[in-house]
Amino acid sequence: MGRYVLRRLLQLVPVFVGTTFLIFVLVWAVPGDPFTGMCGDRPCPPAFVAAMTDKYNLNDNVIVQYLKYMGALLTGDFGQTYSEQSVGDLIALAAPVSLRLAVVAVAIEAIVGVTAGILTGLRGRGFVDNLVLVSTLFLIAIPTFVTGFVIQIVLGFQLEILTPTVSSDATWGELIIPGFVLGSLSMAYVSRLTRTSIAENRRADYMRTALAKGQPKRRIVGVHLLRNSAIPVLTFLGTDIGNLMGGAIVTEGIFGIHGIGKLVYDGIIDKQGTIVVGVVVLLVVVFLVVNLLIDLMYAVLDPRIRYD
Repeated sequence: MGRYVLRRLLQLVPVFVGTTFLIFVLVWAVPGDPFTGMCGDRPCPPAFVAAMTDKYNLNDNVIVQYLKYMGALLTGDFGQTYSEQSVGDLIALAAPVSLRLAVVAVAIEAIVGVTAGILTGLRGRGFVDNLVLVSTLFLIAIPTFVTGFVIQIVLGFQLEILTPTVSSDATWGELIIPGFVLGSLSMAYVSRLTRTSIAENRRADYMRTALAKGQPKRRIVGVHLLRNSAIPVLTFLGTDIGNLMGGAIVTEGIFGIHGIGKLVYDGIIDKQGTIVVGVVVLLVVVFLVVNLLIDLMYAVLDPRIRYD
């Protein structure tokens, strides 16, 4: 196991370098003057532009810029915005909010989606199965921003059951509704994936063997069926954490959440490339770490998987 973890960690290095370099190139290839608007309505003086260009190494080619950026990043420096704000401080303020939102969304989609998938997968065709299939199709067909606006208008403004926007503290309780909106699409996919996986494994040879041995039905379902059916669901849930953190721009905008999504949106609008690159670097690290943990959990769920 130790050698496998070490090998995987070494494999993460070229993946990290390749993804961050690609994002760096794409961000800095965006056309436009990054100093537009910094001097008010008038164009910035040439001396100011030259000084800022030299300060942020914009005269260097993209490879040199990337190497300088990565050198600073290894020391924990995410760079500065053109207004001399620390990108690391901005991410440190926004990331915990988005992480809590992503955790709430994953918890909701895991609990609701897996439960619905188990019920429909075990019972087969019937009223519950049709209800879940229609509901999940409904969630898949409706865009997330529509779901968010409908819930906000109905529950927030008309029925006044909840606060339409989230406070600056962004507590766990306030993030339940935004988390449901953010995870609604993935919840539908988790439900369908769980249902399909259970329905397929019910017909497997090891299930017939367990029945022939006379094992209790509860043990057959809990120990054999659910554990083997959980691997594809676990893979989806694990990779979805990074997706939810990076794709929360719409949900955070609807509910007024100051997280990673809003930070990236402001960085794109203001042409602050260091903000966008810094957030993407964080998301890449989250993706790589979560994928490694998911791979290690495979051996826990399926005893046939061994990392020698």
